[in-house]
Amino acid sequence: MNLIQLILLPFSLIYGLIASLRNKFFDWNLLPSETYDIPIISVGNLSCGGTGKTPHVEYLIRLLRNDFKLATLSRGYKRTTSGFLLCNNESTYKDIGDEPLQYCKKFKDIQVSVDENRRNGIRLLKKHFPEIQIILLDDAFQHRYVKPGLQLLTTDFHNLYMEDYPLPSGTLREFCCGAKRADIIIVTKCPRVLSPITKRRITNLIKPRSYQQLFFSFIHYGNLVSLSDHKPVKEKLKFSSILMFAGIANSYPLLEHLKNMCNDLSALEFADHHSYNRKDLERIKEEFDKIFTKSKAIITTEKDAMRLDRIPEYSGILQSLPIYYVPIEIKFHNGDSVIFDDSIKKYVGESQRSPQLSKKSFRSKA
Repeated sequence: MNLIQLILLPFSLIYGLIASLRNKFFDWNLLPSETYDIPIISVGNLSCGGTGKTPHVEYLIRLLRNDFKLATLSRGYKRTTSGFLLCNNESTYKDIGDEPLQYCKKFKDIQVSVDENRRNGIRLLKKHFPEIQIILLDDAFQHRYVKPGLQLLTTDFHNLYMEDYPLPSGTLREFCCGAKRADIIIVTKCPRVLSPITKRRITNLIKPRSYQQLFFSFIHYGNLVSLSDHKPVKEKLKFSSILMFAGIANSYPLLEHLKNMCNDLSALEFADHHSYNRKDLERIKEEFDKIFTKSKAIITTEKDAMRLDRIPEYSGILQSLPIYYVPIEIKFHNGDSVIFDDSIKKYVGESQRSPQLSKKSFRSKA
């Protein structure tokens, strides 16, 4: 802990106590938590972003979309609209947020919606699409007015919630004891090779409860996709120099991946969910022009690509340059995907057979 964190620690204690008191009001039923007669699966975290929720939501979509009618519901972080909105072909990240827009572009056969009031969002989804069988809540671990049947909690391998502090000294939205509400805990962004010793050390740190399952996942990077036409490049590309730019909470995994694709790597980092403007794009072009080699490229994340979509300035400044983004998926270590998949499908299957089970937590059936 550095000096600034130490100075801010009393404020973190106050913040954590207020969050704990709020949680107690829900535990004591002084504030209402609503349950539903269809499976509601929540993917969230204790920290302020950067734990890899988005690819895990996409994993669930891929797992369930062929057998069930799905919908996702997010608040639409940093959108300029409010209330309930459905994604359509005309939606932009300013309408619904970058993560929902990413779901919408990749999965045409599901309903993607946003609403800061999750109860209202669920009600309207059920009203307009009665055929929906499962709703995936994105980033709703602290939204306790909804009580999901299954709670997934993600935590970054490099910044585990047990070793963090509440805001403003750390990045936690509440004390780490809030993890007890989770049914499944996933340690994300692990190294591709995870030793049994490291896995055991983290398990001992997390101390999952008897009703909780613990999994370890890592990022699998796909082939580059051209930003100009959104078509994947079939072959593995190698460059002399790469300029990476990103507006995400933690870019270190991408930087490590890109080091294997070039001899020289430079980076421009922006704030999480950064909204790009003309000045930003001119800065990116200026930095790219400073690289004196023919074999060079600009690479960003898929989420950042959503925020460049339909920006008028993009076509005039960057469109002619070799810009790519890297799609990602998550994989589970040690073949645990079979156990994880079975757990999800078991919950959904039992809830489908008996709707009343959807109103009970996963732990009561595990």
